[in-house]
Amino acid sequence: MKILHAAILLALPASLAAQQQSGAPADNPLTTVFRSRTIALQHNLAQAFDSIPAAKFGYKPTAAQLTVGYIAQHLAEDNYYFCNNFGSTKATLPEKDTATPDSVKATWPKDTLVAKLKASFAFCESAFNQLDDAKLGEQVAVNPTRNVARAGFVLGHDIDMADHYSQIANYMRLNNMLPPTALPRPKP
Repeated sequence: MKILHAAILLALPASLAAQQQSGAPADNPLTTVFRSRTIALQHNLAQAFDSIPAAKFGYKPTAAQLTVGYIAQHLAEDNYYFCNNFGSTKATLPEKDTATPDSVKATWPKDTLVAKLKASFAFCESAFNQLDDAKLGEQVAVNPTRNVARAGFVLGHDIDMADHYSQIANYMRLNNMLPPTALPRPKP
C-alpha cells in the first residue's frame, strides 16, 4: 500500500508538469481536469442518446429500472442541480420543465428530451466559466443546516454523469447497440 501511495505522489507532479508542457493551463489544473472530464462525458451521453432510436426511449430492462426517456430527463435535471452550484449564475427553466412530474417528462418525444438534455449540457459548460481552483474550496449551502465545498458539486456532477453513462451503455448493449466508448476509434 505504501508503494502505491508513493507511486501516486511521484506521478501527480509529473502529470501536472506534463500538462504544463503540453500547453494545458497551469493556473487551474483541477478545474481544467474537471472541465475536460465533464465535456467528455457530455459528448458520450449526447452521442448515446442521439443514437438510441425514439422507439427505445420507453425501454427499461426490468420493471424496477428507469426507462431511457426517464434517464434523459433525470440527467437534464441533475445537470441543472449540480451546475447551479458552480457559481452565482443560475439556470432559468420554463414552468413546463419545473412543474411537470418526472414520470410525465420521461414520456416526452425523443427530440424534446435530447434537446433539453443538450441545453443542460450547454448551461453546465457556461457555468464552468465561473470556476477556478480557488473557488473549488468555497462552501455552498446544500440546505439551511449543511454546507459542502463547491468541489463536491463539481465532482458529484462528473460521478453522476459517469453513472448514467454506464447505465445507458448497458441498455444499449442489451439492445444490440454499441455505446459511444465501444465504437472503433478513427485512425490518425
